[in-house]
Amino acid sequence: MPVNARIRRSRTLFAVGTAVAAVLAVAVNLALTVTTYDHTSPRAARDKASGSVGGNVDCRKAKCVALTFDGGPSLTTPRLLDILKQEDLHVTFFVQGKGHIAKYPEILRRMSDEGHEIGNHTWTHKRLTDLGVADARRELTRTQDAVEKVTGTRPVLMRPPEGRTNREVSEICRDLGLAQVLWSVTAKDYETTDSALITKRVLDQTRRDGIILLHDLHKGTVPAVPGIIRALKQRGYTIVTVSQLLAPAKPQPGMAYRP
Repeated sequence: MPVNARIRRSRTLFAVGTAVAAVLAVAVNLALTVTTYDHTSPRAARDKASGSVGGNVDCRKAKCVALTFDGGPSLTTPRLLDILKQEDLHVTFFVQGKGHIAKYPEILRRMSDEGHEIGNHTWTHKRLTDLGVADARRELTRTQDAVEKVTGTRPVLMRPPEGRTNREVSEICRDLGLAQVLWSVTAKDYETTDSALITKRVLDQTRRDGIILLHDLHKGTVPAVPGIIRALKQRGYTIVTVSQLLAPAKPQPGMAYRP
């Protein structure tokens, strides 16, 4: 075979090999991202359930969206609670232990006393998927114990930091009686203090049966809440807690709910 022909053949084989390697890499990446835990959407869970809905909101009929706040309680939370009380709304708070429950137990007590739903957001906000089983369990149980000590009730919902979960985390949650709650709307309010931008991001992403994620501890968030509430109501949404969004289904321990 002439030298030039051999060179062309080598280049062709190299190109083919590179393309095959790229395809295999994509396949491996897809395999790694396959969900390994049980999950469902709030709507699917609700539609499979039977029975009546307690309270005055039935999200099988109403255009519902759940409003949730992570990372509190903190010094900004009382102003948020004032707004929610004025609007006669209840939301779900996923509270954190160290520096929050431990520092502001009276604010947590007020959340509970005013009828808001309290969920678990771990003790130190570490990624549970990066921890061993014992440490991940401790992150959740310490917060469970702290919430119960202040409010008299143990949470049945949790939100994994950064939304990171897997089969091991799900099994821990099942043992602890905790359902996992992810989200469909994020304003990324941890990266901006612009309340108008936070409002726009929420409204651009919100759809029926969605779950909105905000953080009441960030500077721009609480000032954005009145406008968010007003705009959602104008668009026909009923703002509810996560459990109200699921009803008549009950949160199932270990299950991950994501719209």
